[in-house]
Amino acid sequence: MKPTRRKFIEKTLTTTVGFGLFNMIPSNVWAKTVRPSDQVNVALIGCNGHGFSILRHHLNLPGVNCVAICDVDENVLSKRIKEVKETFGQDPKPFKDFREVLEQKDIDAIIIGTPDHWHCLIMVAACEAGKDVYVEKPLANSIGESKIMVDAAAYYKRVVQVGQQQRSGYSFSEPIRMIKNGEIGKIRKVNIWSNFNYGTGAVPANDSLAPSGVDYDFWLGPAPKRPFNPNRFHGSWRHFWDYGGGLMTDWGVHLLDMGIWAMQNPKAPTRVITSATNTSNDVRSRETFDTMSVIYTNEEFTINWDMTAGIQQGPYEKPYGIAFIGEKATIVADRKSFEVYPEWDNDKKEAKAEAIHFTEGSESHNLHVKNFIDCIKSRETPICPPETGRIAALYAHIPNISGRTNEPVLDWDDKKQIFTNSKKANGLITPAYRTPWELPKF
Repeated sequence: MKPTRRKFIEKTLTTTVGFGLFNMIPSNVWAKTVRPSDQVNVALIGCNGHGFSILRHHLNLPGVNCVAICDVDENVLSKRIKEVKETFGQDPKPFKDFREVLEQKDIDAIIIGTPDHWHCLIMVAACEAGKDVYVEKPLANSIGESKIMVDAAAYYKRVVQVGQQQRSGYSFSEPIRMIKNGEIGKIRKVNIWSNFNYGTGAVPANDSLAPSGVDYDFWLGPAPKRPFNPNRFHGSWRHFWDYGGGLMTDWGVHLLDMGIWAMQNPKAPTRVITSATNTSNDVRSRETFDTMSVIYTNEEFTINWDMTAGIQQGPYEKPYGIAFIGEKATIVADRKSFEVYPEWDNDKKEAKAEAIHFTEGSESHNLHVKNFIDCIKSRETPICPPETGRIAALYAHIPNISGRTNEPVLDWDDKKQIFTNSKKANGLITPAYRTPWELPKF
């Protein structure tokens, strides 16, 4: 048995035997063994998609209670309330306005599962209300909002976890440990790729009336007024700039975050070189890009990003992944595996590193959520705090801004929070909120 494999099994035995049980048995079964002082009351805002999955991971932990669920779509809201009652034996209150949720004194933490354009406003309001926050990635739908969220978390001294869950997964944390310990030598460059069919957008559809039970104006919130279109709503909203950043901000923040994590001194990019286009022949409903090549330069190593939506193949027979190229070896990782490919020493006639083939990895949302809950109780900093989310968001937003402004090279001054070589790009740093919503100020 290889050392890495042995270490993984030892590390995950307690997860398999203990934590794994919580994935199968609703938390109310365990609630009697948890002291009232150790219980955490959570509320979910935005429950249609991934947000509800994150709530499930919370409720699979002992002592976590769902006391409120909020959504502007009554149809989704009633469905999720029913699911929580039937699966976990809990009876959360339904809300359509997130501001009413934040007024509830019995709530300790808020889960934000809304489209990206709502993240900043809700997160800042939650911090102001004295709630801790689990906010889905990307941290925000813009560079400016991301900085505001970092400042708000610090000002109100709240525990905030950003949903970049790969930081909690062994398939990435172990390669990062190896890199930081010098086991594959100096990193020369990092290659990252992401190819998924859904990234091209949805099949075009006509504008229509919003479904019954949907408060569409509230769904738009601070975003510009637009006619309702099913492609700008549930499921495919992320392909429009008002609400998201396409495949780049969906998968980009995850994978680029791993490249950033490998740095000895993780920081914002300074120069970004981008080619962003739409090359697919499929007629799709979208504003975001389906094809991107990006180079991030820094003092430590170059990061290369390659994205081809509508394609499901990629290097090393993986549709997505990351290759850390070191002087002694290359590590190739995705969420379920990592391989170490050693370089050969011609003088010593031996490999420069140990070859490793690890394939027992899994999704790590559950561990990421557990880290959040543990930090709520301990008041320690979670594994992915807002500043970590902000830097990853920068790596995703800057190439998108480059493509939107047709500025292939952008130089970013993180201290001044401006692009030093493009007025057009500076115009996309922070969105203008639609009345009556106001951008939080710090």
